[in-house]
Amino acid sequence: MEPLKNINLPLLSDRPLTQSERRILDLLFRAGPATQARIAETTDLTQQSISRIIGGLVDDGLVRTGDKVQSGRRGYPSASLELVPEFAFSFGVSIMTDAVAITLVDFTGTIRGECRQGFLSLSIGRATDWLAGAMAELLPLAGGRPLAGIGIGVPGSFVGEGAGFNTPHSLEEWANIDVAGLFRERFGLPAFADNDGNVAALGESLVGVGRWARSFAYLYIASGVGGGVILDGEVWRGRHGNAGEFAGGLPANSHPFPNLELLRQLVARQGLPFETVDQLVEGFDPSWPSIDDWVARVRDSLSIIASNATAILDLDAVVLGGRMPRPLAERVIPAIELYDQKRRSQKRPTARIVPAEAPGNAAAIGAAILPLKQRFFKAQVDTGGMSF
Repeated sequence: MEPLKNINLPLLSDRPLTQSERRILDLLFRAGPATQARIAETTDLTQQSISRIIGGLVDDGLVRTGDKVQSGRRGYPSASLELVPEFAFSFGVSIMTDAVAITLVDFTGTIRGECRQGFLSLSIGRATDWLAGAMAELLPLAGGRPLAGIGIGVPGSFVGEGAGFNTPHSLEEWANIDVAGLFRERFGLPAFADNDGNVAALGESLVGVGRWARSFAYLYIASGVGGGVILDGEVWRGRHGNAGEFAGGLPANSHPFPNLELLRQLVARQGLPFETVDQLVEGFDPSWPSIDDWVARVRDSLSIIASNATAILDLDAVVLGGRMPRPLAERVIPAIELYDQKRRSQKRPTARIVPAEAPGNAAAIGAAILPLKQRFFKAQVDTGGMSF
Protein backbone atom coordinates (compact mmCIF):
# COMPACT_ATOMS: atom_id res chain seq x y z
CA MET A 1 0.00 0.00 0.00
CA GLU A 2 1.18 3.52 -0.73
CA PRO A 3 1.26 6.16 2.03
CA LEU A 4 -1.49 8.74 1.86
CA LYS A 5 -0.26 11.35 -0.60
CA ASN A 6 -3.31 13.40 -1.52
CA ILE A 7 -3.33 15.38 1.74
CA ASN A 8 -0.55 17.12 3.62
CA LEU A 9 0.42 15.30 6.80
CA PRO A 10 2.92 17.48 8.74
CA LEU A 11 4.98 15.05 10.78
CA LEU A 12 6.36 15.87 14.22
CA SER A 13 10.11 15.50 14.27
CA ASP A 14 11.51 13.38 17.09
CA ARG A 15 12.87 15.39 19.99
CA PRO A 16 14.84 13.33 22.52
CA LEU A 17 13.34 13.81 25.97
CA THR A 18 14.92 13.03 29.30
CA GLN A 19 13.05 11.01 31.92
CA SER A 20 12.65 14.17 34.02
CA GLU A 21 11.15 16.06 31.09
CA ARG A 22 8.70 13.21 30.49
CA ARG A 23 7.69 13.22 34.16
CA ILE A 24 6.90 16.93 34.10
CA LEU A 25 5.02 16.68 30.80
CA ASP A 26 3.03 13.71 32.14
CA LEU A 27 2.12 15.65 35.29
CA LEU A 28 0.88 18.62 33.26
CA PHE A 29 -1.03 16.30 30.93
CA ARG A 30 -2.81 14.51 33.78
CA ALA A 31 -3.32 17.30 36.30
CA GLY A 32 -3.53 20.34 34.06
CA PRO A 33 -1.78 23.65 34.81
CA ALA A 34 0.57 23.57 37.80
CA THR A 35 3.12 25.87 39.42
CA GLN A 36 6.77 25.00 39.80
CA ALA A 37 6.12 24.59 43.53
CA ARG A 38 3.40 22.05 42.80
CA ILE A 39 5.71 20.17 40.43
CA ALA A 40 8.39 20.10 43.14
CA GLU A 41 5.88 18.68 45.64
CA THR A 42 4.82 15.94 43.23
CA THR A 43 8.28 14.93 42.04
CA ASP A 44 11.66 14.52 43.71
CA LEU A 45 13.20 17.19 41.48
CA THR A 46 14.79 20.31 42.93
CA GLN A 47 13.46 23.77 42.14
CA GLN A 48 16.68 24.50 40.27
CA SER A 49 16.31 21.40 38.11
CA ILE A 50 12.63 22.14 37.45
CA SER A 51 13.43 25.70 36.38
CA ARG A 52 16.08 24.46 33.96
CA ILE A 53 13.83 21.73 32.53
CA ILE A 54 10.83 24.02 32.18
CA GLY A 55 13.00 26.62 30.44
CA GLY A 56 13.96 24.07 27.81
CA LEU A 57 10.38 22.86 27.32
CA VAL A 58 9.17 26.46 26.95
CA ASP A 59 11.91 27.24 24.43
CA ASP A 60 10.92 24.17 22.39
CA GLY A 61 7.24 25.14 22.41
CA LEU A 62 5.86 22.24 24.49
CA VAL A 63 5.01 24.28 27.61
CA ARG A 64 3.93 27.86 28.24
CA THR A 65 3.16 30.03 31.25
CA GLY A 66 -0.49 30.47 32.14
CA ASP A 67 -2.48 32.41 34.70
CA LYS A 68 -1.00 33.27 38.09
CA VAL A 69 -2.37 31.22 40.98
CA GLN A 70 -1.91 31.31 44.72
CA SER A 71 0.42 28.41 45.52
CA GLY A 72 0.28 28.75 49.30
CA ARG A 73 -1.03 30.76 52.20
CA ARG A 74 1.78 33.28 52.01
CA GLY A 75 3.67 35.02 49.26
CA TYR A 76 2.75 36.30 45.85
CA PRO A 77 0.80 34.29 43.29
CA SER A 78 2.97 32.17 41.01
CA ALA A 79 2.63 31.70 37.27
CA SER A 80 1.17 28.34 36.34
CA LEU A 81 2.68 26.14 33.66
CA GLU A 82 0.62 24.32 31.05
CA LEU A 83 1.01 22.28 27.90
CA VAL A 84 0.70 24.13 24.60
CA PRO A 85 -2.41 22.55 23.00
CA GLU A 86 -1.28 23.31 19.45
CA PHE A 87 2.21 21.85 19.86
CA ALA A 88 1.05 18.60 18.23
CA PHE A 89 -2.07 16.68 17.27
CA SER A 90 -2.85 12.98 17.13
CA PHE A 91 -5.37 10.74 15.39
CA GLY A 92 -7.12 7.87 17.16
CA VAL A 93 -8.98 5.09 15.33
CA SER A 94 -11.44 2.59 16.76
CA ILE A 95 -11.88 -0.50 14.62
CA MET A 96 -15.17 -2.23 15.43
CA THR A 97 -16.75 -5.33 13.93
CA ASP A 98 -19.16 -3.22 11.87
CA ALA A 99 -17.98 0.40 12.13
CA VAL A 100 -14.95 2.69 12.27
CA ALA A 101 -14.52 5.87 14.32
CA ILE A 102 -11.70 8.42 14.21
CA THR A 103 -10.90 11.24 16.64
CA LEU A 104 -8.43 14.12 16.44
CA VAL A 105 -6.98 15.37 19.74
CA ASP A 106 -4.49 18.13 20.56
CA PHE A 107 -1.43 17.97 22.82
CA THR A 108 -3.59 18.23 25.95
CA GLY A 109 -5.86 15.36 24.88
CA THR A 110 -8.75 17.68 24.07
CA ILE A 111 -11.01 16.41 21.29
CA ARG A 112 -10.87 18.67 18.24
CA GLY A 113 -12.98 16.60 15.84
CA GLU A 114 -14.40 13.14 15.22
CA CYS A 115 -16.13 11.05 12.54
CA ARG A 116 -17.63 7.57 12.39
CA GLN A 117 -19.08 5.27 9.74
CA GLY A 118 -20.95 1.98 9.90
CA PHE A 119 -20.21 -0.95 7.56
CA LEU A 120 -22.00 -4.21 6.83
CA SER A 121 -18.59 -5.85 6.45
CA LEU A 122 -15.27 -4.28 7.34
CA SER A 123 -12.38 -5.17 5.05
CA ILE A 124 -9.00 -3.51 5.52
CA GLY A 125 -9.28 -1.69 2.20
CA ARG A 126 -12.77 -0.38 2.92
CA ALA A 127 -11.73 0.85 6.37
CA THR A 128 -8.49 2.56 5.31
CA ASP A 129 -10.10 4.17 2.27
CA TRP A 130 -12.80 5.70 4.46
CA LEU A 131 -10.20 6.77 7.02
CA ALA A 132 -8.20 8.57 4.34
CA GLY A 133 -11.22 10.72 3.56
CA ALA A 134 -12.05 11.26 7.24
CA MET A 135 -8.48 12.34 7.99
CA ALA A 136 -8.58 14.81 5.11
CA GLU A 137 -11.79 16.23 6.58
CA LEU A 138 -10.39 16.53 10.10
CA LEU A 139 -6.87 17.66 9.29
CA PRO A 140 -7.72 21.38 8.80
CA LEU A 141 -8.80 21.42 12.47
CA ALA A 142 -5.13 20.94 13.35
CA GLY A 143 -4.30 24.27 11.73
CA GLY A 144 -1.23 22.95 9.94
CA ARG A 145 0.44 21.87 13.18
CA PRO A 146 2.50 18.64 13.31
CA LEU A 147 1.03 15.20 13.90
CA ALA A 148 2.48 12.94 16.60
CA GLY A 149 1.02 9.84 14.98
CA ILE A 150 -2.01 7.61 14.82
CA GLY A 151 -3.27 5.15 17.44
CA ILE A 152 -5.54 2.20 16.67
CA GLY A 153 -7.84 0.23 18.95
CA VAL A 154 -8.59 -3.29 17.64
CA PRO A 155 -11.04 -5.91 18.98
CA GLY A 156 -9.26 -9.07 20.03
CA SER A 157 -6.59 -10.42 22.30
CA PHE A 158 -2.84 -10.59 21.97
CA VAL A 159 -1.42 -14.04 21.22
CA GLY A 160 2.24 -14.60 21.96
CA GLU A 161 4.99 -12.11 21.30
CA GLY A 162 3.88 -11.00 17.83
CA ALA A 163 2.18 -7.77 16.88
CA GLY A 164 -1.09 -9.36 15.76
CA PHE A 165 -4.52 -9.63 17.35
CA ASN A 166 -6.80 -12.67 17.63
CA THR A 167 -9.81 -10.77 16.29
CA PRO A 168 -13.49 -11.79 16.15
CA HIS A 169 -14.40 -13.98 13.17
CA SER A 170 -16.20 -11.06 11.50
CA LEU A 171 -12.78 -9.35 11.27
CA GLU A 172 -10.98 -12.33 9.75
CA GLU A 173 -8.86 -10.18 7.44
CA TRP A 174 -7.52 -8.27 10.47
CA ALA A 175 -6.47 -11.37 12.40
CA ASN A 176 -2.80 -11.95 13.26
CA ILE A 177 -1.43 -9.07 11.21
CA ASP A 178 0.73 -6.11 12.21
CA VAL A 179 -2.03 -3.48 12.37
CA ALA A 180 0.33 -0.71 13.45
CA GLY A 181 2.70 -1.52 10.59
CA LEU A 182 -0.18 -1.56 8.11
CA PHE A 183 -1.35 1.91 9.22
CA ARG A 184 2.20 3.24 9.27
CA GLU A 185 2.70 2.15 5.66
CA ARG A 186 -0.73 3.31 4.49
CA PHE A 187 -0.69 6.78 6.06
CA GLY A 188 3.00 7.53 6.52
CA LEU A 189 2.57 8.27 10.24
CA PRO A 190 4.05 6.75 13.40
CA ALA A 191 1.44 4.17 14.43
CA PHE A 192 0.62 2.39 17.70
CA ALA A 193 -2.00 -0.35 18.16
CA ASP A 194 -3.61 -1.88 21.25
CA ASN A 195 -6.78 -3.82 21.90
CA ASP A 196 -10.01 -1.86 22.13
CA GLY A 197 -10.61 -2.58 25.81
CA ASN A 198 -7.26 -1.10 26.85
CA VAL A 199 -7.61 2.05 24.78
CA ALA A 200 -11.25 2.57 25.78
CA ALA A 201 -10.26 2.29 29.45
CA LEU A 202 -7.48 4.82 28.79
CA GLY A 203 -9.95 7.21 27.16
CA GLU A 204 -12.40 6.81 30.03
CA SER A 205 -9.62 7.48 32.54
CA LEU A 206 -8.84 10.83 30.91
CA VAL A 207 -12.23 12.29 29.99
CA GLY A 208 -14.77 10.14 31.84
CA VAL A 209 -15.03 8.27 35.12
CA GLY A 210 -11.29 8.70 35.63
CA ARG A 211 -11.93 12.31 36.66
CA TRP A 212 -13.17 10.99 40.01
CA ALA A 213 -12.11 7.32 40.13
CA ARG A 214 -8.40 6.43 40.25
CA SER A 215 -9.00 2.69 39.84
CA PHE A 216 -11.78 1.04 37.88
CA ALA A 217 -12.74 -1.87 35.68
CA TYR A 218 -14.02 -0.85 32.25
CA LEU A 219 -16.42 -3.29 30.59
CA TYR A 220 -16.30 -2.82 26.82
CA ILE A 221 -19.74 -4.07 25.81
CA ALA A 222 -20.34 -4.25 22.06
CA SER A 223 -20.78 -7.18 19.67
CA GLY A 224 -18.78 -9.09 22.26
CA VAL A 225 -17.62 -8.20 25.75
CA GLY A 226 -14.11 -7.35 26.90
CA GLY A 227 -12.59 -4.45 28.72
CA GLY A 228 -9.63 -2.89 30.44
CA VAL A 229 -8.35 -2.11 33.92
CA ILE A 230 -7.20 1.24 35.31
CA LEU A 231 -5.15 1.07 38.52
CA ASP A 232 -4.01 4.30 40.16
CA GLY A 233 -4.68 6.21 36.96
CA GLU A 234 -2.70 3.89 34.66
CA VAL A 235 -3.79 1.14 32.29
CA TRP A 236 -2.92 -2.24 33.79
CA ARG A 237 -2.20 -4.36 30.73
CA GLY A 238 -1.04 -7.60 32.34
CA ARG A 239 1.68 -9.99 31.20
CA HIS A 240 0.43 -10.32 27.60
CA GLY A 241 -1.59 -7.11 27.30
CA ASN A 242 -4.89 -8.92 27.85
CA ALA A 243 -5.92 -7.74 31.31
CA GLY A 244 -9.62 -6.93 31.34
CA GLU A 245 -10.88 -9.97 29.43
CA PHE A 246 -13.72 -10.16 31.94
CA ALA A 247 -15.88 -12.63 30.01
CA GLY A 248 -13.08 -15.18 30.35
CA GLY A 249 -14.24 -15.82 33.89
CA LEU A 250 -17.74 -16.92 32.90
CA PRO A 251 -18.47 -20.67 33.04
CA ALA A 252 -18.78 -22.07 29.51
CA ASN A 253 -22.28 -22.60 28.10
CA SER A 254 -24.06 -21.69 31.33
CA HIS A 255 -24.04 -17.90 31.39
CA PRO A 256 -24.83 -15.83 28.28
CA PHE A 257 -22.29 -13.20 27.35
CA PRO A 258 -23.65 -9.73 28.27
CA ASN A 259 -23.21 -8.17 24.85
CA LEU A 260 -25.22 -6.20 22.32
CA GLU A 261 -25.32 -9.03 19.80
CA LEU A 262 -27.63 -10.87 22.20
CA LEU A 263 -29.85 -7.80 22.41
CA ARG A 264 -29.88 -7.55 18.60
CA GLN A 265 -31.12 -11.14 18.39
CA LEU A 266 -33.81 -10.58 21.03
CA VAL A 267 -35.01 -7.39 19.32
CA ALA A 268 -35.19 -9.23 15.99
CA ARG A 269 -37.56 -11.79 17.54
CA GLN A 270 -39.87 -8.89 18.36
CA GLY A 271 -40.01 -7.88 14.69
CA LEU A 272 -37.24 -5.23 14.63
CA PRO A 273 -34.43 -6.70 12.53
CA PHE A 274 -31.12 -4.84 12.56
CA GLU A 275 -28.37 -6.21 10.34
CA THR A 276 -25.56 -5.08 12.64
CA VAL A 277 -24.94 -3.99 16.21
CA ASP A 278 -23.99 -0.59 14.80
CA GLN A 279 -27.49 -0.21 13.35
CA LEU A 280 -28.96 -1.38 16.68
CA VAL A 281 -27.01 1.28 18.59
CA GLU A 282 -27.98 4.00 16.12
CA GLY A 283 -31.66 3.05 16.32
CA PHE A 284 -31.75 2.21 20.03
CA ASP A 285 -35.09 2.77 21.76
CA PRO A 286 -35.24 2.34 25.56
CA SER A 287 -38.92 1.37 25.29
CA TRP A 288 -38.19 -1.94 23.51
CA PRO A 289 -39.84 -4.80 25.47
CA SER A 290 -36.84 -6.99 24.62
CA ILE A 291 -34.65 -4.95 26.96
CA ASP A 292 -36.29 -6.50 30.02
CA ASP A 293 -35.59 -9.95 28.58
CA TRP A 294 -31.97 -8.98 27.93
CA VAL A 295 -31.52 -7.67 31.47
CA ALA A 296 -32.94 -10.88 32.92
CA ARG A 297 -30.56 -12.98 30.82
CA VAL A 298 -27.33 -11.06 31.50
CA ARG A 299 -27.70 -9.87 35.10
CA ASP A 300 -26.07 -13.01 36.57
CA SER A 301 -23.17 -12.78 34.11
CA LEU A 302 -22.62 -9.11 34.93
CA SER A 303 -22.91 -9.85 38.65
CA ILE A 304 -20.15 -12.46 38.41
CA ILE A 305 -17.91 -10.14 36.38
CA ALA A 306 -18.46 -7.10 38.60
CA SER A 307 -18.12 -9.08 41.85
CA ASN A 308 -14.86 -10.69 40.76
CA ALA A 309 -13.42 -7.40 39.53
CA THR A 310 -14.16 -5.43 42.70
CA ALA A 311 -13.25 -8.27 45.07
CA ILE A 312 -9.90 -9.03 43.43
CA LEU A 313 -8.80 -5.47 42.64
CA ASP A 314 -10.61 -3.40 45.33
CA LEU A 315 -11.75 -0.78 42.82
CA ASP A 316 -13.46 2.58 42.98
CA ALA A 317 -15.84 1.70 40.16
CA VAL A 318 -17.01 -0.83 37.60
CA VAL A 319 -17.88 1.01 34.40
CA LEU A 320 -20.35 -0.23 31.79
CA GLY A 321 -19.10 1.23 28.53
CA GLY A 322 -17.98 0.35 25.04
CA ARG A 323 -20.88 0.81 22.61
CA MET A 324 -23.58 0.35 25.24
CA PRO A 325 -26.19 3.15 25.12
CA ARG A 326 -26.31 4.96 28.45
CA PRO A 327 -30.06 4.27 28.95
CA LEU A 328 -29.35 0.54 28.58
CA ALA A 329 -26.59 0.73 31.19
CA GLU A 330 -28.93 2.56 33.54
CA ARG A 331 -31.54 -0.18 33.09
CA VAL A 332 -29.22 -3.09 33.86
CA ILE A 333 -27.16 -1.59 36.70
CA PRO A 334 -29.89 -1.97 39.38
CA ALA A 335 -30.09 -5.69 38.49
CA ILE A 336 -26.36 -6.30 39.07
CA GLU A 337 -25.51 -7.83 42.45
CA LEU A 338 -22.12 -7.53 44.11
CA TYR A 339 -21.69 -10.73 46.10
CA ASP A 340 -20.55 -10.29 49.70
CA GLN A 341 -20.41 -12.64 52.68
CA LYS A 342 -21.20 -9.76 55.08
CA ARG A 343 -19.12 -11.29 57.84
CA ARG A 344 -20.34 -10.13 61.28
CA SER A 345 -23.15 -8.43 59.36
CA GLN A 346 -20.62 -5.90 58.08
CA LYS A 347 -20.69 -5.12 54.40
CA ARG A 348 -17.33 -5.09 52.66
CA PRO A 349 -16.65 -1.83 50.80
CA THR A 350 -17.29 -2.43 47.12
CA ALA A 351 -17.06 -0.50 43.87
CA ARG A 352 -19.74 1.73 42.42
CA ILE A 353 -21.31 0.38 39.24
CA VAL A 354 -21.76 3.27 36.82
CA PRO A 355 -22.33 4.03 33.13
CA ALA A 356 -19.39 5.31 31.11
CA GLU A 357 -19.03 9.09 31.15
CA ALA A 358 -16.60 9.73 28.29
CA PRO A 359 -18.11 11.84 25.49
CA GLY A 360 -17.79 10.31 22.05
CA ASN A 361 -16.01 7.05 21.30
CA ALA A 362 -13.79 6.21 24.29
CA ALA A 363 -11.72 3.73 22.26
CA ALA A 364 -10.93 6.33 19.58
CA ILE A 365 -10.09 8.91 22.27
CA GLY A 366 -7.78 6.51 24.07
CA ALA A 367 -6.19 5.40 20.80
CA ALA A 368 -5.43 9.03 19.96
CA ILE A 369 -3.55 9.35 23.27
CA LEU A 370 -1.25 6.39 22.47
CA PRO A 371 1.18 8.35 20.24
CA LEU A 372 1.32 11.19 22.76
CA LYS A 373 1.96 8.86 25.69
CA GLN A 374 4.64 6.89 23.91
CA ARG A 375 6.46 9.92 22.53
CA PHE A 376 6.06 12.44 25.37
CA PHE A 377 4.31 11.34 28.55
CA LYS A 378 5.54 7.89 29.54
CA ALA A 379 8.43 8.04 31.99
CA GLN A 380 9.59 4.61 30.84
CA VAL A 381 8.46 3.14 27.54
CA ASP A 382 6.93 -0.23 28.36
CA THR A 383 5.24 -1.69 25.33
CA GLY A 384 3.75 -4.80 26.91
CA GLY A 385 1.92 -6.48 24.07
CA MET A 386 1.23 -3.21 22.26
CA SER A 387 2.35 -3.13 18.64
CA PHE A 388 4.09 -0.23 16.91
